[in-house]
Amino acid sequence: MKNLFCISVFLLSFSPGICPASERQGNVEMTVNITAPEESRDVRVWIPYPASNDTQDITDIKVDGNYSRSGIYREKETGNLALYANWEEPEKHRVITLTFNARAEELVRRDFPDEEQLIPPEIQQYLRSTDYIPTDGVVREIATSITGDGQRISEKARAVYRWVVANTTRHPDVIGCGTGEVEKVLAKRGGKCADISSVFVSIARAAGVPAREVFGLRLGKKDIQDMTSGHHCWAEFYVPGYGWVPADPADVRKAMLTDALELDQARDHLEYFFGAVEQYRISLARGGRGYFLNPPQNEGPLNYFMYPYAEVDGKALEWLAAQKNLKYSIKFKAL
Repeated sequence: MKNLFCISVFLLSFSPGICPASERQGNVEMTVNITAPEESRDVRVWIPYPASNDTQDITDIKVDGNYSRSGIYREKETGNLALYANWEEPEKHRVITLTFNARAEELVRRDFPDEEQLIPPEIQQYLRSTDYIPTDGVVREIATSITGDGQRISEKARAVYRWVVANTTRHPDVIGCGTGEVEKVLAKRGGKCADISSVFVSIARAAGVPAREVFGLRLGKKDIQDMTSGHHCWAEFYVPGYGWVPADPADVRKAMLTDALELDQARDHLEYFFGAVEQYRISLARGGRGYFLNPPQNEGPLNYFMYPYAEVDGKALEWLAAQKNLKYSIKFKAL
C-alpha cells in the first residue's frame, strides 16, 4: 500500500520531491493463437517485443510455441523490436507465447531548463509532417491559434496539451485504441488513446515541438489480472537540453469519462499527466506510423505497431484489437 499512498499524495501536491518514484513489478504472459487453414505453409506473426530502458526493466524473457522458427528483429528507422515467428508446415493449431518479468517506474519530468538549446539534428525528424501525422491545414491553424513565437518549447507543449484535453472526448465505442487518423479525430472531436495522442503529436509538431507516440501496455493493479484489453498509447515531446517528456491527454479524458468529471473538476489529472506517467505501464514501441516490419510484411504499411500482427498466405489478418482469426490473451501476475 505504500506505493499507492505515495502516488495519491503526488497527485494532490504535484511535487516530484514528495516521495520516491513508485514502481510496479509483475510477470506478463502473452499468448497468440492464429486461425488459418490447416494446410497453410506461409503463416507469419510479429509481436511487439519490450526492451529495458530508463524507466522499465524487462527480464526473464521466454518464448514458446509450435512455430517453425522465430527470432527477435529490430526495425531500422525506429529501433523498435519485434518477436517474429512463422509456420512452414501444416498445423492444426498455431500458438506462440511470450512471457517476461517487468518492473516499471513512475516517470516525472517537469524541471524544464529556463533556456532551451537548439533542436538536435537527430530529433528534427519528429517535426515532420506525414500522411499519419499531418501538420498543415486545420492542424496548423489550431497550432497557430494556441501558441506563440516567443514561447519556449515546454510552454508550447503545455498549451497544445491543454487544448487537446479541452477539445476532445473519449469515445468508448471506438475499436481498440483507435486508428489515429488526425483529421477524422478532429472532425469528431474525440476517439480513444491512439486518436487523442496522435492529435497532440500533430498539433505539437505544427507548433514547432518535436513529438511522437508511445505504444504500450498497462500493468495490472491487482495481484492477478487479465490485461488483454490493456494496450495504451500516450505521447512524448522533446525539450532541447532536457530530453523526452511524457504527456497523456487521453488518460485525462478517460478519467473524466469514468468519473463523470467536468474539465474544472479534473485539475489533478490534468496537472499530473503533463510531464508524468504512473508506474502501471510499459512501452512496447515508440514513433513509427506507416510501419514496415522486419522482416517486412507482404501487405502495405502498418498504421502502428502495438498489437500482434499476422499474415496467412500473404494476406493480413485483422490486427486492431483482433479476436477473430488472430486471437491473443495477456495475463499479469504481481511479483
